[in-house]
Amino acid sequence: MSDFDQMGIVVDWVDACRKGDLATLLDLYADDAQVECTCNGTQRYRGRSELEAYWQPRLSAFSSAGFGLEEIHPAPHGVDLEYSVAGALRIRASFCFSPDGKIRTTLCEPARQNAQLGCAC
Repeated sequence: MSDFDQMGIVVDWVDACRKGDLATLLDLYADDAQVECTCNGTQRYRGRSELEAYWQPRLSAFSSAGFGLEEIHPAPHGVDLEYSVAGALRIRASFCFSPDGKIRTTLCEPARQNAQLGCAC
C-alpha cells in the first residue's frame, strides 16, 4: 500500500490537462518517467524533455477542443482513467507510480468504443 494518494495525483493530472498547465503536468511525473502511446502505432517518450515535447501540443488541443473526465478508478498497478476530447474521442490512460508518489509510467490507448476514430493522446 502506498503512502500517497494515487487517485489524487491523477485528479491533479486531469486538472493540469484541463487548464493547459504544462509545468504542473510535468511536475507530476518522475524525472525518468515514460509515456507510451499506442493510438497510432507505439510511440514512447522518456524523461522530462521528451514528455514536454509530447504533452505541449496535446494540451493545446485539449484546451481548444475540450477535455472531459469520463471514468477514473483504482487498478492493481495504479490508476486507470478514461477521458474524452471534444466530447466524443475517448482515450484510456493507465498510470503507475514511483515509490515517492510521482507518475512513473502512463500508457495511453484509444478506448474501445471510439478506437476507429483515432486518438488525441
